[in-house]
Amino acid sequence: MLKNVGKIKSIHFVGIKGVGMAPLAVIAKEAGFEVTGCDVANGFITDVMLSDSGIKPFVGFDYMHIDNCDLVITTGAHGGFDNQEVLSAKERGIPVMTQGEAVGEFMKGDLFGRSQVGISVAGTHGKTTTSAMVATILKSAQMDPSWVIGTSQIPSLGVSGHFGQGKYFVAEADEYANEPTYDKTAKMLLQNPKIAIVTNIEHDHPDMYPTLEDVYKAFRIFVENLPKDGSLVTCGDDKNIKKILEYTHSKKITYGFLENNDYILLDSKMINGLQEITFKTPSNIVEKFSLGVSGQHNGLNALAAIIVGQEIGLGIGEIKKGLTSFKGTKRRLEYIGQLPNGALLYDDYAHHPTEIRKTLEALRQKYENKKIVCLFQPHTYSRTKLLLDQFIDSLSYADETAAVEIYPSAREIKDNSISSMHIVEGLKAKNKPAFFAKDLEDVVKYVSQANFGNDTVVITMGAGDIYSIANEILEHESAPSVS
Repeated sequence: MLKNVGKIKSIHFVGIKGVGMAPLAVIAKEAGFEVTGCDVANGFITDVMLSDSGIKPFVGFDYMHIDNCDLVITTGAHGGFDNQEVLSAKERGIPVMTQGEAVGEFMKGDLFGRSQVGISVAGTHGKTTTSAMVATILKSAQMDPSWVIGTSQIPSLGVSGHFGQGKYFVAEADEYANEPTYDKTAKMLLQNPKIAIVTNIEHDHPDMYPTLEDVYKAFRIFVENLPKDGSLVTCGDDKNIKKILEYTHSKKITYGFLENNDYILLDSKMINGLQEITFKTPSNIVEKFSLGVSGQHNGLNALAAIIVGQEIGLGIGEIKKGLTSFKGTKRRLEYIGQLPNGALLYDDYAHHPTEIRKTLEALRQKYENKKIVCLFQPHTYSRTKLLLDQFIDSLSYADETAAVEIYPSAREIKDNSISSMHIVEGLKAKNKPAFFAKDLEDVVKYVSQANFGNDTVVITMGAGDIYSIANEILEHESAPSVS
C-alpha cells in the first residue's frame, strides 16, 4: 500500500524495457509523472515505444539513477530486490514496489487520484491477445480505457500501455511470482478486478509451480477474490478451469465449443483472409463476427472479449466494430515480411507446447497448401525438461523444424541434462525433418541455405531473443551448407 501518494511526482523503473514494465512507464508518463528508467543495453521489442513516448532509459544499473525519484518500481529480473538501485532506494527510504504490485496499484487508481474498474485477463495462454481485444473494443466504443498489456506495438491500440480518461483499466494478470527470490505470490493476486477472464489453466513455470495442484491453488485464490457483484468469464471446455469455478462468489459466464457453455462457438473458418466465427448467445441468438487473426484459439479469445463487452453494457454492433479493427499484437503470429525467394516470415512468442500447437494450427488454417517451417527457441531449462515430450508432439505440427539451443533464464541454474538436441532427436524419431542450431547465426544460415520459396511459411518462435534475427533472415543471401 502506497502512503502519501499525492507527494509522488517522479517514478523510476528498474528494468524498464521489459514487456511488463514498459507499458507501466508509458502510463505513468501519460498520467503526468516524471519517468526515468534503466536497463541493459540489449535491444528489446519495447525500445521504439519507449522512445516514441519520450522515455530514454539509462544503460546499466547505478544507485545514482534514483537520486531524484519518489517511487521505484522494479522488475523481478536483474536481481529483483537485490538490484543495487532497489537496495539503495530502501536505504534512502524511497518506496519500492514490484511490477506486479504496480499493476495492482495502477488498476486501483489511488496514484492517479481516482477509482477505476479493473478488468483482468488471466490464464496460461492467450492473455496478451485477449487483453488487447478487450481494450480495442472499449477504445472503439469511445470509452477511453487504460490498459497494460505485455507486448509493445498493438496496431489497433498504438502501444501496450495507455492512461485513459475512462473508468476501465484492462490488464494482463500474470500467474508468475511477484519477486522470484523473496515473494512467490502470484502477480495476478495483486490485482483487484471487478471483471476477470480465465482463458485456460496448464502447468507452466515449473520453477514457480512444482505441481499442477500448485497452479490450481493460485487460480482458486484469484477467482475467490472476485467481488460478489463481479463477473468471471471462463472457457468452459477447459477441464482444469472447472476445478476452480466453485470457489468464486461472482457471476460465472462460460464460453467454448461444448453445448453446456453459455456462449457456444459453432464454427470458425477462413474467408478472404479473415477468420469468420459463428457463435450462439445464452438467448440462442446466432451471431457472426469477422476477425483479422486466424486460429480457433483466437476465436475463443474473441468470444471472451465479446462477453466482457456485453457485461459492461455495449451493444453487439459496437463490439463487432471494435473487433473488426483488431489485427493482432507484436510477437503474436506477427507477419514480418517476405524472404528473397518468396517464403513468408512470421514471428510468435509461443513457448509452451499448447501455444506452439495452436499457433501452428492457425498457420495451417491460414495457409493450408503451404509448407510450414518452425524456427524454435525453447525458453528455460525447467520448462523444456518437464514438457519435453509435449514440445516434440507440438512441433510435429510443423513440416520442418530448426531448434536453436535453449534460451536460459537468469532465474535458473544451467542444467546440462537438457538441450534442444533432445527435441531434434525426438522429432527425427517421428520421421519429421529437424535440425539443431547451436546459435542464432546458425539459424540464419539454415534458412539461407534452404532458399525457401513461395510455397513455404517460416516462423520464428519462442520467448527468448529469436525474434531479433528477423531482419537478417529477410536480407540474408544464399549461404554455404551448415555443417
